[in-house]
Amino acid sequence: ILVDEILEVLQIQPGQTGYDATLGYGGHTRRMLAQLQGQGHLYATDVDPIEMEKTRARLASAGFGPELLTIQHRNFADVDQVAPGVLFDFVLADLGVSSMQIDNPERGFTFKHDGPLDLRLDPSSGVTAAERLRQLDQEELENLLVENSDEPYADRIAKAVIQVFRRGGTVDTTRQLYALIEGALSFLPAGERKEAVKKSCQRTFQALRIDVNSEFEVLYEFMEKLPECIKPGGRAAILTFHSGEDRLVKKALKSGYKAGIYSDYAKDVIRPSAKECAQNGRARSTKMRWAIKK
Repeated sequence: ILVDEILEVLQIQPGQTGYDATLGYGGHTRRMLAQLQGQGHLYATDVDPIEMEKTRARLASAGFGPELLTIQHRNFADVDQVAPGVLFDFVLADLGVSSMQIDNPERGFTFKHDGPLDLRLDPSSGVTAAERLRQLDQEELENLLVENSDEPYADRIAKAVIQVFRRGGTVDTTRQLYALIEGALSFLPAGERKEAVKKSCQRTFQALRIDVNSEFEVLYEFMEKLPECIKPGGRAAILTFHSGEDRLVKKALKSGYKAGIYSDYAKDVIRPSAKECAQNGRARSTKMRWAIKK
């Protein structure tokens, strides 16, 4: 997503040192490595140990080995620990969940297929979304849905989930949660119900994913540490996929600019073209902001 726009913002030159905070499938990584033309170095991190190793092998087979690329299983909140003593010329953080995670039912990121209600980016640590639901009372769950995804039917969905637990039932799979949301919205007119259920499911899964992975806290920490890890004149680009993330990034960059940390920053978001959105539906919600270190 936004590959050409990212490269235009970052202005990568051969010999530079960069950091890809969110390796994912490695699409952005590969294009940034190509810009280095075999000179310099790129550090990359990912919290998902399963997909990280697949991407490492994929990039190595394309000729991008450890002499050009260092990959670490690490959360990007630890940006200051990725390469101690090294300042980056460019930094990219793509905050979207990767297609490999969404398309694998075993990871629990999609409600289109049945699978365990997991939603952890790192399946080796933390609690699953199913476990998290059991920890919350109705008011807490409602607040979570509102704060993390602006869910308009948060009260009805929270009530439906908690009622299951009160009856001694469980919500352990993605389709169980889908069915609960569908039932909670059964009061809607038939003509608009299907689309409303789909959107509420998307928002509910997003809200749980954000909570399970502490995504706002991680992003806040990353934005706080970022300026100390970039060279003067270095550039950073951040891609967000929902309003909560974008507000946090916008506020951090604006305050950094006012404090004299950044010489310039994106006053307006950069969005994918209509053509890119038509080719990739997941690009529609993408917003990119950037900053240049003073």
